[in-house]
Amino acid sequence: MSISQAISSHIPYLRRFSRALTGSQAGGDAYVLATLEAIVADPSEFEGADDVRTALYRLFLKVWRSAPVNDHVDDLDFSADERGAHRNLEAITLRPRIAFLLSSLEGFSTAETAQALGCTVEEAGALIDAAGKEIANQIRTDVVIIEDEPFIALDLQTLVEEQGHRVIAVARTHREAVEAVAKERPGLILADIQLADGSSGLEAVNEILGSFSVPVIFITAYPERFLTGAPPEPAFLITKPFGVDSLKAVISQALFFDRKSHRKEEPKSSVLA
Repeated sequence: MSISQAISSHIPYLRRFSRALTGSQAGGDAYVLATLEAIVADPSEFEGADDVRTALYRLFLKVWRSAPVNDHVDDLDFSADERGAHRNLEAITLRPRIAFLLSSLEGFSTAETAQALGCTVEEAGALIDAAGKEIANQIRTDVVIIEDEPFIALDLQTLVEEQGHRVIAVARTHREAVEAVAKERPGLILADIQLADGSSGLEAVNEILGSFSVPVIFITAYPERFLTGAPPEPAFLITKPFGVDSLKAVISQALFFDRKSHRKEEPKSSVLA
């Protein structure tokens, strides 16, 4: 298989990544074109590469670093969702931003992110974590946890609060979940699918989403029951037992790409006269 055949299926995704990184499709495509020209001029970058996709993104980033970044942003090119995501993206420090895009937008593992960035796995993990913290800081929100196992619920609450969010309720059943969001609307829901009383977290969430829109992350030991390709299919799904880093990344991703997400304001302290 030729190099052009090997990389052709990855080019549309590279264009998406480049647009997110540079701020415009025209600027992004210019860097993709420059990357393809670099491959034609010197294909040795791909000789013996075990992972063609990672090698392609690594070369793209090398080309991107060698020229000034296109800072022009034309909001007219963006949908409402994209405009919100781009504003969030601009607030993230550069290297964590790249690591976040590779991990959350392109689905790279931490090891693949490290290869693309030319750093160690530990450094890549730290960059992804830093991006998550920066995102959490700009989009702090209230969270409802729907989970019937007390220890898992406690782990989820600890993780969420470490990212700067506030847990406003932990519900164990369908009824408790609906009652919790009726009292105070959250900006994010973490939901188990099978609950203590035999009710369904998926049904509870669908009822909640009938009243207002909110990003939801489902957590289940049986993902194959829901990743069927048939609607309704959860947008964000984490498998039990979940990895802390994976869940942090998904929380950041869910909030980052939700255009209705907004920073939770700190309560104003009262001043005594």
